[in-house]
This record gives sequence, structure tokens and C-alpha cells, in this order.
Amino acid sequence: MSLFRSHNCGEINASKKGKTVTLSGWVHRRRDHGGLIFIDLRDQNGLTQLTFNPETNPEVFKIAESLRLEFVVKITGTVALRPKNMINKKLITGEIEIEVKELEILNRAKILPFNIALAEGEEAIDQAKKLGEEVRMKYRYLDLRREMIREKLNLRSAIIRYMREFMWQNDFQEIETPILTKSSPEGARDYLVPSRIHPG
Repeated sequence: MSLFRSHNCGEINASKKGKTVTLSGWVHRRRDHGGLIFIDLRDQNGLTQLTFNPETNPEVFKIAESLRLEFVVKITGTVALRPKNMINKKLITGEIEIEVKELEILNRAKILPFNIALAEGEEAIDQAKKLGEEVRMKYRYLDLRREMIREKLNLRSAIIRYMREFMWQNDFQEIETPILTKSSPEGARDYLVPSRIHPG
């Protein structure tokens, strides 16, 4: 357990009902409905829905009113089951929500140049086309947070890990060649080992 979380956003399910958890992540979506504030909190593992109720904790609710997309927050709250008509079967965490008791804003965000939450299917592809490569590269640190990009990076990582594990299990050694020279991007000059001055 770290100072910022007891669990990841993508691992809490109905079996944790009634337990107190601490989560940290980005504000992915925000909805104001019936006097309540609903926040989808995102980290590297998934999404968890947070609820803020002005009647049970007015001080925390007041802070929640200032939350905007991509704010980084830390929360502590109780795991509760969602009403049956609000269950989201597409998410691992779709049966639960966190009733927030404590809220800390770790970092604020400016107005976004594009909506990171538009991250699924054709909508995400259309968004990428409209933005254009120039805008996406200018705000690459935001572009990498989009679900479509993260899925590709996760797949690439999994493939490379599988390849390495397969080779290790079959008695291969990993050698990066050339072993004594290495290109240094943005460096003044490359590091070289002048082996010609040595005999042999």
C-alpha cells in the first residue's frame, strides 16, 4: 500500500463492498445529476466511478465542484454497489462506485486542446483524423493518455515481453549490438571505444 493508493482503479469489484479504499488518478469524465456529482477516475489500470453527496459530506462536495477534466486527485471512500439500473457491464468496476469521504487535488489542469475521454471505437478514430498529426504531436503527453494509444502501447509491451520470455526459456542470450558504441540522441557526440589502438 502506497501513500497515494490502496488499490488500482481497474481492480475494485463487488467483493470489496463496504471496504474503505484510497485511489489516485485523473478525472476522466464528470457528470452533475440530481444534486450529486459523479466522477470517472482513471489510472493506468482502468476506471472507477466516484460519487459526491452534499448531504453526507458538504466540505468534500464543495471541493468536487471545482474538479475539471484531467485534474489529478487522491480520494478515500467506501465501496458501494450501484443501483441495478446503473450497472455498466462493460467495466470490471461497473457494479460498484466509491462514496467519497476525503478528496485532495494533487494537480490542476488547464483547458484541454482536445477531449481525452473520446477514446473508443470510430469516435476515437474520427477525433484523431480531425485533430491532425501536428496537434497530436504538439500535445503528445496528452495524446498518450487516450485509450486507443494506451491499448497499442500495452499490446507492444506484451508482445516484446512474450518474445523475451520465450527466448530466455530456450537458452538464448540477449545482446544489444554494437555493445561498445551507442548512439546518443540529442547528445554532443557519440561515445566511441577506439579498439584499433589495442593489439589483437
